[in-house]
Amino acid sequence: MSTEVSLSGRADWLGDKHLQRLLAALKQGDEEARVAGGAVRNTLFGQPVADIDIAATTLPKETIRRAEAAGFKTVPTGIEHGTITVIAGGKPYEVTTLRADIETDGRRAKVIFGRDWKADAERRDFTINALYAEADGTVVDLVGGIADIEARRLRFIGDAEARIREDYLRILRFFRFFAWYGDGRPDAEGLKACARLKEGLTQLSAERVWSELKKLLSAADPSRALLWMRQAGVLTAVLPESEKWGIDAVHGLVRAEKDLGWTTDAMLRLEAMVPPDAMRMKTLAERLRFSNEEADRLRHWALTIAPDPKVTETELAKKLYFGGRGGYLDRIRLALAAARTRAVEDNEAMMEAGGFSRLLNFTLKWEKPVFPIKGADLTGLGASAGPKLGATLKNLEKEWVESGFTLGRGALMERAAQALGD
Repeated sequence: MSTEVSLSGRADWLGDKHLQRLLAALKQGDEEARVAGGAVRNTLFGQPVADIDIAATTLPKETIRRAEAAGFKTVPTGIEHGTITVIAGGKPYEVTTLRADIETDGRRAKVIFGRDWKADAERRDFTINALYAEADGTVVDLVGGIADIEARRLRFIGDAEARIREDYLRILRFFRFFAWYGDGRPDAEGLKACARLKEGLTQLSAERVWSELKKLLSAADPSRALLWMRQAGVLTAVLPESEKWGIDAVHGLVRAEKDLGWTTDAMLRLEAMVPPDAMRMKTLAERLRFSNEEADRLRHWALTIAPDPKVTETELAKKLYFGGRGGYLDRIRLALAAARTRAVEDNEAMMEAGGFSRLLNFTLKWEKPVFPIKGADLTGLGASAGPKLGATLKNLEKEWVESGFTLGRGALMERAAQALGD
């Protein structure tokens, strides 16, 4: 056990009075409770803390009794695995009883509850995720996680293959955590184990796979992790669409995001890695169970053709009107990032980058104009509802767009009267 490192003074969340009251309630008598996992890890890395989890020796029913006696609400979110969610001061805290795995099948585990902190630490995936903190901030390290944080090294606890066989999602988590926290080369044993056991990924649900991929693609710079994933054959296993298309564009996209102040965008990074083929993207979205919004975005991007960097803003506005802004924004951003990468050695690419930058600024500000004629206007001219009215309206709209949206309502009504007369 290490008592040399403390979160005191660098973890604002630790001073929360509700958290302190909850820890005190759980620790009464012979019981123990500590903050566990991500909150400790992120604080030591100097990164933001989103969720705070607690590990405790109290059994689930006793956790509920103590939390409610302290005035907190409880929800038995994962009681069979020892997890109770406690709402304290409006914030959820997952409190999990110390446990050890007795049976695993590569996706889920059967557990027994215990009081052994070392056994609880050793059932976790990586050393950096198996740290605990006392209520006063003292860090408890039973697996060498502090040294790995200092070295920015991602390492499985114990035997890498054994850890992966317990849950094959750990293969993707290895690359995800490397993207977020790792430096240099990934741990050799971990990398070899991921490559050897990648077939186990087929056992995982699509939702779990996409959730991990999205988190990996949301890292500040996932390009090195993606490179090692490709080397290990893991990227092809979960994203075969990337195989002949490649990941080379991701690095340039990340640089453009940093230089131009774009928000980190996992979907845009995915689009940089896969071919713009609408049918293949439909298959990909169905296989990984994308949300409707994600699937629509991917489809619009695949169906949109990147504009020429020299195109006028008026011409682009016509394309945006019929094609939709989202697909063009993605296409232009990716084209701009690619042109900036080539511009280091190519003056023509520098001109292209300038053109795409102009088009991006225009597209971001563009608002779809409202067509000034409606079906009711044509029935007012004596037209009957039906195919002819619809076709006339559509032709007038095309004329209006082709004019650069300059044809006024009067001129359009004149054309409508003529068309209906004919």
